[in-house]
Amino acid sequence: MLGRKEVLALAFGAMIGWSWVVLSGTWIESAGTVGAILAFLLGGVAMLLIGLTYAELASALPFAGGEHVYSHRALGAGASFICTWAIVLGYVSVVTFEAVALPTVLDSLVPGLDKFYLWQIAGWDVYLSWVLTGVFGAVLMTILNVLGVRMVALVQTVVVLAILIVGVLFVSGALFTGEIGNMQPLMKDGFSGMTLVLVMVPFMFVGFDTIPQAAEEIDLPFRDIGAVLMLSVALAIIWYGLIVLGVGLVLDAASIAASDVVTAAANAKIYGELGATVLLIAGLAGIITSWNAFILGGSRAIYALARAGLLPEFLGRLHPRYHTPKNAILLIGGLSIIGPFFGRPALVWVVDAGGLGIVIAYAMVAWSFLVLRQKEPELERPYKVPYGKLVGRLALVLSIGLGLLYLPGSPAALIWPQEWGIVMAWILLGAILYTVAGKK
Repeated sequence: MLGRKEVLALAFGAMIGWSWVVLSGTWIESAGTVGAILAFLLGGVAMLLIGLTYAELASALPFAGGEHVYSHRALGAGASFICTWAIVLGYVSVVTFEAVALPTVLDSLVPGLDKFYLWQIAGWDVYLSWVLTGVFGAVLMTILNVLGVRMVALVQTVVVLAILIVGVLFVSGALFTGEIGNMQPLMKDGFSGMTLVLVMVPFMFVGFDTIPQAAEEIDLPFRDIGAVLMLSVALAIIWYGLIVLGVGLVLDAASIAASDVVTAAANAKIYGELGATVLLIAGLAGIITSWNAFILGGSRAIYALARAGLLPEFLGRLHPRYHTPKNAILLIGGLSIIGPFFGRPALVWVVDAGGLGIVIAYAMVAWSFLVLRQKEPELERPYKVPYGKLVGRLALVLSIGLGLLYLPGSPAALIWPQEWGIVMAWILLGAILYTVAGKK
């Protein structure tokens, strides 16, 4: 069972991952330092409101499956499948992101990893050694999750602590050595620039919802589950804002454009090459925390759907010794192996495609929250949100607003065919599995 520290490490580690190392430059180039920080604050407020609906529902219905449990009880089986399958797309996209990120960070730590050229995708040369590194990582993390939640929790807690230490050293060093002049322009392209960052925010903050996914494996009073969930979201907002500020203070626009791993380059300017190496190792640690959390969360969501008869029965089977949903874990691990074959461009594609699935699920959870407040006012809610109807409506409106950013006509619309292709393939896979489960 998971205690308070393990639950907080699970959620926070899931949210910070590796993106703060590799994407900080993208955020600043899109919106400027202040624009990127404002985008994270605005998106973070939306995540806090959405998180409040999760916090109440997780304390009232502490069962494995999270989104599935809430939407099934409020909206019925069909809506529950759509909601849960959408959030699983987000989880699988994160796991795939990490499978691509692993060889990226190792290539920065150990130059010369690119051996045995295979092909080129979107201007990126894909090498066999690079692909095999990502595949090996995916297989290893899949096996680790099959072995049980306690193993996952132990790794998560130790690694998150190490990341926090490195992050504090980086931000404090940036505040002392950085220059405000490096932050020019403070904002780039106004709100259009901010939307390019906002569209990534759901992907960056997805992770707090792994808490309700593993609710049956948490040893906390039900009220405390909601409190820990909200704390994890608040910490992630602070983390991303400070990382963007640190990079903006230390590196000018030309330095950001010239670096593949911008945060590591910024740390190198503060502490020398050793600083870059240490931060890359912290990024590697972030890959582990995020990978861990989303295989755990995604497999529990798939397990819950299978247990409800909405996915084929074999996906709901538990390992006879470790009592983990082994086939659900293997499905997620298997899908993540595809990512490395597409090289680094897949990093952005899966972020955007997965983000759409995440906001669809968030909107349906907010909807479920409002429905259950109306249908079941007597339901015991250990963590009850003040002004619940207002919070639920704001969470629903903000989720829909974020979802509109992914649609054609928006400056941050999904790219055809790569990103829309991922979304359509996921819908097709879900339709096939749902149909097979229905026939049985």
